[in-house]
Amino acid sequence: MPASTEASMTMGAVSAVPVVDSRMAPGGPGYRRMSFALFLAGVATFALLYSTQALLPLISGDFGVAASDASWTVAAATGGLALFVLPMSALSERYGRRTVMTGSLAVAVVVGLLVPLAPSLPVLVALRALQGAALAGLPASATAYLAEEVRPKALVTAIGLFVAGNSVGGMSGRVITGWVAQEWGWRVALGVIGAIAVGCAVAFRLLLPAPKHFVAGSLKPRVLVRTVREHLSNPLMCRLYAIGALFMTVFGGVYTVIGYRLTEAPFDLPQGVVGSIFLVYLVGTVSASTAGRLVGRLGRRGALYAAGATTAAGLVLSLADSLVLVLLGLVLITGGFFAGHACASSAVSKTATEGRAQASALYQSAYYIGSSVGSTVGALAFHAGGWAGTVGVGLLAVLGVVTITVLGTRAARAQQRLLTA
Repeated sequence: MPASTEASMTMGAVSAVPVVDSRMAPGGPGYRRMSFALFLAGVATFALLYSTQALLPLISGDFGVAASDASWTVAAATGGLALFVLPMSALSERYGRRTVMTGSLAVAVVVGLLVPLAPSLPVLVALRALQGAALAGLPASATAYLAEEVRPKALVTAIGLFVAGNSVGGMSGRVITGWVAQEWGWRVALGVIGAIAVGCAVAFRLLLPAPKHFVAGSLKPRVLVRTVREHLSNPLMCRLYAIGALFMTVFGGVYTVIGYRLTEAPFDLPQGVVGSIFLVYLVGTVSASTAGRLVGRLGRRGALYAAGATTAAGLVLSLADSLVLVLLGLVLITGGFFAGHACASSAVSKTATEGRAQASALYQSAYYIGSSVGSTVGALAFHAGGWAGTVGVGLLAVLGVVTITVLGTRAARAQQRLLTA
């Protein structure tokens, strides 16, 4: 056989060898450990971030302040996260996702153990702002880690599981604090949440697999500014950021105020029962973890329409003076919110081909700005117009989600017509 023929056959054989994707996938090595580790990180993040939300009536009574003043213990934490998520994402580009997530969670749990000792509302608000800033290293770094270490087809499901951890953390934190506070006060309740977060942080660090596909980036400010500018000049990205912020405006407003509504007439529920209302978060666990299937069936925009309609229906139902209908409304609000959030955040990760941490950080920043706005404006609206005022704010936010999605649909169709012309 001629040498040239033999060489060509050898080259053909080499090129015929399939390229194996070494990233994690369901059922593959490390996937379960990774999923459980990030699930625990999500639990700790939301348990700490919203630890005072179910306790606001007690904090108001202890310090002698109005609901709008006490709501700053929530807004300060989410605002601190929103401000620092972009710088922390830059650190994760340079030093690694796992390193930044570990450091952020460690600082947050230490602050969490100091929060119950706050002697006044201003000190409590300051500690909560510091805690939120520390937690900023988790959300963007986690989604960037998943985008790099998980196969694309499994990405929505993986991010959905992380978001499900958020819902479990938010639920367990509020339920536990409600019952503990009823017996021993809000300070002991916050101390218990801090101790739970310590356990989650230790398990997270022991379980999370070391990254295999991370490539260190630059910490130069001009590189960061250029990356951020590129993301903000992408119309799709901007729409996704706005959608995340608007969904969280609804959620932040509803769950900041719901405790006040249920402890007042006509419900007059005790604090422990009010805390148990947050078991509704289990609905969010399910809707977030199944968001991938919803997107597969309806498409991204169809899933967002469905999530917005579900959230709006829940807001309207919650206006009733029937506890059963209020609970059903909360179920729909929670399910719609978590489905919409998982859909939008996974779309950001899939759309970004470079600077994934910054892309996710911008989404998280918008998302938590929405939370701060929702908790503050929702409380002000409740003070001015009762629960109907809070619902009105939420419906305006849902209208914004639908409007943006419609604009995105039209833009996609226009681009398709240009490509086929």
